[in-house]
Amino acid sequence: MRRYFRAVFIFWIVLRYGLDDIFLRSFRHPVLRGLAALMSVGRDLRAPRGQRLREALERLGPIFVKFGQLLSTRRDLLPPDMADELSLLQDRVPPFDPAVAIATIERAFGRPVDTLFTEFERTPIASASIAQVHFAVLLAKDGQLRKVAVKVLRPGMLSVIEQDLALMRMMAGWVERLSADARRLKPREVVAEFDKYLHDELDLLREAANAAQLRRNMAGLELVLIPEMVWDLCHSEVIVMERMVGVPISHTQRLLDAGVDHRQLARDGVTIFFTQVFRDGFFHADMHPGNIMVSLDPATFGRYISLDFGIVGTLTEYDKEYLAQNFTAFFRRDYKRVAELHIESGWVPPGTRVDELEAAVRSVCEPYFDRPLREISLGIVLMRLFQTSRRFHVEIQPQLVLLQKTLLNIEGLGRQLDPDLDLWSTARPFLERWMLEQIGPQKLWAELKDQAPRYAKMLPEMPRLLHDFLARRSSGMVEREMREMLGELRRTNRLLQGIVWGGIGFALGLVAMQLLVRVGGY
Repeated sequence: MRRYFRAVFIFWIVLRYGLDDIFLRSFRHPVLRGLAALMSVGRDLRAPRGQRLREALERLGPIFVKFGQLLSTRRDLLPPDMADELSLLQDRVPPFDPAVAIATIERAFGRPVDTLFTEFERTPIASASIAQVHFAVLLAKDGQLRKVAVKVLRPGMLSVIEQDLALMRMMAGWVERLSADARRLKPREVVAEFDKYLHDELDLLREAANAAQLRRNMAGLELVLIPEMVWDLCHSEVIVMERMVGVPISHTQRLLDAGVDHRQLARDGVTIFFTQVFRDGFFHADMHPGNIMVSLDPATFGRYISLDFGIVGTLTEYDKEYLAQNFTAFFRRDYKRVAELHIESGWVPPGTRVDELEAAVRSVCEPYFDRPLREISLGIVLMRLFQTSRRFHVEIQPQLVLLQKTLLNIEGLGRQLDPDLDLWSTARPFLERWMLEQIGPQKLWAELKDQAPRYAKMLPEMPRLLHDFLARRSSGMVEREMREMLGELRRTNRLLQGIVWGGIGFALGLVAMQLLVRVGGY
């Protein structure tokens, strides 16, 4: 019964805020449109459509707010005015009862909270739609007191989410059948993406593992601090981590008063992001100001502090190559190459004409070159490319949409700290280094090392394999098999020799170029 009441309430909100006027304009059934008009008597549609959509999602509650946040990243699907308005959505969720949080902790670890921690602050320090955070102190294995943060999942979240997701799937199916306008937004695919996104966030152990991976990756960079997990006290509903102390990055005046270099902070943020993207292929994908602080501790002064690792993005080597070549081609104004990359990726239908896609890309990119580089937004360029690609029925990969959304966050944050930030000059070394690693001697050596265990395992078996062939010489096939095997061995030897001599030649060529440059005085 509750589910039916919830469905009726959602339907009333849809009508009250005029969402039917946004998504169902092409639906002409007179009876149902008359019923909708009757149920929404007195509604005011003077507000812009994006604002009405945002306010409706806020009225429907935290799950729909998070859905709107995800939808705001799909600028390849939404009109710009709606995407911009949805990007203003924030979790404004009151904390739940601390007694419930304590009960969850005790159920997860099977011990009273007073035996787990020497101190536990009942008033939460932060609260969001999925979880809330309490500060505590525990006795570490070395006998030292350790300040920690305890993140506790909201109670009953799974059942609430499953109920609302079922209704979302039902509504998505309806609007897809009823309206051509809504069908272009691919509502069922977006809801399926949201389903995965939410269930990932509900598993706090996954978040703890994400944090541990990022902490290892960033250990040598000395630009960002990531909390260490207390693995003995990590559960799918509760995780305990090192307590981080810093100033929220949005408090720019406090940071300025403390002596933090804003320009350096902006450059460091871009360096962290591009290191995670092009070196590691594993990046923190929720880097909005609420999840970032700056350390004022003398030992780590001016370093970033990253929090909340429920959403991370991963990129394959293919994804990284696609991005690096796209950005490089863009800044060379090589629009044909950008179009070819879209086609080579397989995301464009096979019959797409390169010249037509090139013209569309040129119309997107060319206006940016009348501006200084510091005014060019890589995130906006990527977003415009995605929107242009929609005309050619391109299926944009979710990991690239997540990256584009994070890139917009980073650029906005960086230019808030330093309005003159030139993102390209910071990004270019990463792109050039990555391209060199794909074609230079480092890549060759890495591939040889990867294949070495395989060949080391095969070599001891060669005498036995030869003996087996010789033992079967009476068979007419043995001579032919032997010839094929010896031919394969000769081809392998030639290949290995070619690789080795090619590598030596490449290295000597680099040395010769350096000598010519120095002798020539360049």
